[in-house]
Amino acid sequence: MAAAACLHYGTPASIKIQQKQQPTRNWMMMQGLRRGNGEASKRVGVTNCSGNSGIEIGDFIGGDLLKPDLGRWLSDVEKHKAIAIYTPHEGGYEGRYLNRLRYLGYYFLDLSARGLGDPETTLTKVYPVCPAHVGKQPIARWYFPPEVDYRLAALPPSAKGLVVWIIEAKVLSKSELQFLALLPTLRPKVRVIAECGNW
Repeated sequence: MAAAACLHYGTPASIKIQQKQQPTRNWMMMQGLRRGNGEASKRVGVTNCSGNSGIEIGDFIGGDLLKPDLGRWLSDVEKHKAIAIYTPHEGGYEGRYLNRLRYLGYYFLDLSARGLGDPETTLTKVYPVCPAHVGKQPIARWYFPPEVDYRLAALPPSAKGLVVWIIEAKVLSKSELQFLALLPTLRPKVRVIAECGNW
């Protein structure tokens, strides 16, 4: 019987709940003023929702905030291999999900969609980068290895795979998102998780 604290104003009138309140001097004075004015006595304070009433704290703020469904998360990552997620503004979920995948043996490549360029070229092909030149300096071109192939080659043999975690994926076009959805087909040890917006 785990008791959880919830606000009195959030409970429906039909639910019978037990209320605990510390009798302080100010509280007693307020009770006396209310009775003296002839108003209906109104209780304000913290309410305990016990297991007898069948109500839990998850009924008030959403059960997923208390215990994320990590088992379903892991099965979805294994089944679909590419997932678009919508994270809450306050954050926190990403870390829980990332840590659970890390415990399973996955390694991570964290990227931001802003400045990524063409995902197909950046992730799977040798791509050129032209650094900014100032004034009369010669224009240079550097070549970088494909990010995914480079990381896959560096994985230890005990690794389960590589997770490409892309934040701010809401700025990607549909064709770029389609390529990210196909990337696990092209590279079987790769999983893709794209944060496509806020929930």
